[in-house]
Amino acid sequence: MTRPSIVGLTALYWFSLLTPPWVPQTEAASPSPIKVFLLAGQSNMQGQGVVSMDHPRDYNSGKGNLVWSMTHSASKRLMRHLRDESDAWVVRDDVEIRYKFRGKVRQGPLTIGYTGYGGSSHIGPELQFGHVVGDGIENPVLLIKTAWGGKSLHVDFRPPGAAGETGAFYTQMITEIRQALTELKGRPYELSGFAWMQGWNDMVSDPAIAEYADNLVHLARDLRTEFNTPTLPIVIGELGNGGPARPGSRMERFRRAQKQGADQIAGASFVRTHAFARPAELSPNRTHGHHWFGNAESYFLVGDALGKAMLALLDD
Repeated sequence: MTRPSIVGLTALYWFSLLTPPWVPQTEAASPSPIKVFLLAGQSNMQGQGVVSMDHPRDYNSGKGNLVWSMTHSASKRLMRHLRDESDAWVVRDDVEIRYKFRGKVRQGPLTIGYTGYGGSSHIGPELQFGHVVGDGIENPVLLIKTAWGGKSLHVDFRPPGAAGETGAFYTQMITEIRQALTELKGRPYELSGFAWMQGWNDMVSDPAIAEYADNLVHLARDLRTEFNTPTLPIVIGELGNGGPARPGSRMERFRRAQKQGADQIAGASFVRTHAFARPAELSPNRTHGHHWFGNAESYFLVGDALGKAMLALLDD
């Protein structure tokens, strides 16, 4: 069965307003609520996975980009749905995404390119996350992404429930989510989940690591309070850059803090991602370890894991 797109639901909505009063309630068209998922974090949620650039020096001749990964990576069979019969990138009309960056809003059907770069040069976790939840949910889906590079939970996203000054990017996240919901213009929707992929700027700071678990708990509580969704499902992606962490390293301590925070949040799931790291020599950006070396397979697998964890929470 073909599911109605969000655009299609708009038509149904206006049809329902125009339906004569003598038509029985059961016979009038009634749009299904849009399932809204919030995606937030810093540059790894923005998306640094290279799509097709293959300059020999700047992009390692394309190794690890999305085009290469669909032919050569261990996940190539899982990626087949990303292209259609004519080899074009699939565009889903039942999953939409909204992302505002540098004052410009890009919104439309889910496909490649909803990152901080503009155009279609990169992907982030949103791509496969959207495919997973779109396949698993009958209702149309809207992803609202709020992500900015180089931002910490300790300062920039600091939630109001934590001691100290509320972070400017926490406030901006809330503002942008509310703007996006207002743009639905009365169409029925349900806030259905929150996916958080963030941590590099906290991992490099001992004071931020020490507070991270508590700040994560405050973030979940404050977000749920803000939108009056006390049981909003939350998935938290591990900062998996670099693969297994060296014992005693900041990365190991930070990942432990992430899990400790997630374990204290009812209805939350901590999603391990370090197994998705790929070596620099098989990636486009060989010096960008903080961005998974730009490896598209890594971002695809992170989105896949976050999406599956979200569906599991929705089924509980």
